[in-house]
Amino acid sequence: MDIARPTPEPTPTAVAHDRMRVRYAVLGASALLVGIWLAWIGAWLFGWPLGDLGIVPRRQDSLTGILTAPFAHASFDHLMSNTLPLGVLATLTLYCYPRAARLALPLIWVLSGLGVWLFARSSVHVGASGIVHGLMFFLFSMGLFRRDRLAIVTSLVVFFLYGGMLLTVLPGKEQVSFEYHLFGAMAGVLAAWLFRGRDRSPPAKRYSWEIEAEREAKVDDEFDLPRPHEVPVLWQRSATDTGRGRIIEFRQREPQDDPSRPTLH
Repeated sequence: MDIARPTPEPTPTAVAHDRMRVRYAVLGASALLVGIWLAWIGAWLFGWPLGDLGIVPRRQDSLTGILTAPFAHASFDHLMSNTLPLGVLATLTLYCYPRAARLALPLIWVLSGLGVWLFARSSVHVGASGIVHGLMFFLFSMGLFRRDRLAIVTSLVVFFLYGGMLLTVLPGKEQVSFEYHLFGAMAGVLAAWLFRGRDRSPPAKRYSWEIEAEREAKVDDEFDLPRPHEVPVLWQRSATDTGRGRIIEFRQREPQDDPSRPTLH
């Protein structure tokens, strides 16, 4: 999945390709949400303890929690608070950066959990908030690193919707794992830096006055005098020339060469 070939105006092929990218983004984000909801429903029905799925820092038997913790949530309210932002941010990531998302999402998933396992408080850390913060900081940082139209617009939209996440990476409520937020945000910035060039920039629309200005510039260039380095060299100084100059002697005109002298036939 990639961005269609850059064209000045959207062609039917480009529109069809863009619709495919929309379906790809929506289906990918939906699959992620369905997996998280199924895991929560299974844990609720079968009574799985959170300690079996979550991350307990610096415990070797909890290393698997790096992969399973995003599927576990402490309550239904906790699950709902992560569902909407995760769906929106995952859809934007898959749509705007389909190639980078294939590497950025696993990187954010693993690094956020690994950071919690190494440095977080001794407790059980669960939830997809680390991935949510990672995707938010990934999209926001992409606008700073790429600076193309799509990246900047997406960055502004994400900041408008979820700019409050900037404060949640700091210690706040005791029952909130700010460590998960912090390491997810750090992983998102790192992923944006590493994969900023994997997706092609979208086509830039060219307006009529820009095309006309280019035509006028080409016409003006035809009447401009050539630059000194563009003028062909007609005479080269010989290697034996000392640089002091040289006198060129002209042969004096002979009397018979006088044009004023009459010619006899």
